[in-house]
Amino acid sequence: MEKKKAYYTSGPIRRGMCRTALAMIPATLALCGYNLADTYFVGKLPGVYPLAAMGFTLPVVMLIGCVFRGVTVGIMTTCAQALGAQKQQRAARLVSSGVLLMLLLSILLAILGMAFSKPLFRLFGATGETLRLVEIYMNIWFFGCATSSLCMAGNDLLIACGDSRLASFSMMLGLGVNVLLDPLFIFGWRIIPAMGIAGAAAATIISQCIGMTICMCVLHFRHKLLVFEKIPGDILFKAWRLMLTYAGPSVLGMLMMPLGMSILTRITAEFGDVAIAAVAAAGRLEMASFVVPMSLGMTLMPFVGQNYGAKQYDRICEGRRFSMRFALVFLTGSAVIYTLFADPIVALFKDDAEICRIMAQCLRITSWGFAGVEIHRFAGFFYTGCGKPAASAWLNAMRIMGMLIPFSLIALWMDSLTGLFIARLAADVLSAVIGYSLVRRMTNRLGMPEQKSA
Repeated sequence: MEKKKAYYTSGPIRRGMCRTALAMIPATLALCGYNLADTYFVGKLPGVYPLAAMGFTLPVVMLIGCVFRGVTVGIMTTCAQALGAQKQQRAARLVSSGVLLMLLLSILLAILGMAFSKPLFRLFGATGETLRLVEIYMNIWFFGCATSSLCMAGNDLLIACGDSRLASFSMMLGLGVNVLLDPLFIFGWRIIPAMGIAGAAAATIISQCIGMTICMCVLHFRHKLLVFEKIPGDILFKAWRLMLTYAGPSVLGMLMMPLGMSILTRITAEFGDVAIAAVAAAGRLEMASFVVPMSLGMTLMPFVGQNYGAKQYDRICEGRRFSMRFALVFLTGSAVIYTLFADPIVALFKDDAEICRIMAQCLRITSWGFAGVEIHRFAGFFYTGCGKPAASAWLNAMRIMGMLIPFSLIALWMDSLTGLFIARLAADVLSAVIGYSLVRRMTNRLGMPEQKSA
């Protein structure tokens, strides 16, 4: 049991990280599958209003998801550090306090969401039948805020414990249930009435509830990390304060991505609807390259946190070298494939000649920055795992606000769509170089006197 509690602090690093990453590939695919399934089945409903309503819900769902993910980072990182230091009781109190915090936050956001849903989506531009459908969907979705947040936290905590296979199984089971229930609830079947867009929200809640139940039971019975006992108020608030020191910067850092993408989409729109369609389609194709590196990245933060808590700084340095080299080699290979075969690849998805031309050009240029994107992201994980979440948020802000947006505005000023792709490539490569250099210096200095007192 002790070995399982400090799963990442012993054994061969490279083999262990590869084995865990392979176990997490289904989970990575499942994360993308929820939205794809809902979009596919809702798209089968008559008229344009249901799919338009789903489009309006996405920014709010992403925003709330960033908040939940940030708090989860706080719970997972502090738990991993405690497990690495062999402080099981402290880890159990942190997890139990964190789950309570997540539950209370979910209830608060649900109440606020239901109260201000209509004016909020009116502000986004939803009107008439679209607004009515948005309200129906989101009122059900808000009701399930707790299942969404606790399912997310539970899966990440299982990964922090080294139980990656079970976490992956839980996510895949949830996706399977969602895919099964979506058509039943949306279109109806026998005694099940057709619920339309509301059925998609209900299916998501039920599937996440199943995943949440599995995760919480395993945390309680197998890992003894979820305890149902009274925690003294001073210890509870101290634990919450510690988690929020990670959650605050993590939320801000995560918000940089949707903010940057929104601004970049607005810039791309200046080049016309064809450019928007081509770049959006290319972006969806890009995700295939990141499935394996993302699976490795899902275990990096608990790996770093456990070894930081155990003061095994040499393992952190070796993990940094392996993970970043892996991202460089794997995603450079993806860039070679896109460069050589971009034309036949995009032809499989679109038959419009101009859209295909722009998609192929986008992939041939931007794919050479994919490795930079992942190296930069990994650098943030190492900073957070080593107790420096603000540095991780700063790295995200530097890439989006300091490089990607200014470089893209220069391309817009030059009226060059090709320049826009080069701008993204430059931002990805430069941010990776800076992130790698800084995190290499930080991890190499772990264990020195100033680090010990930090």
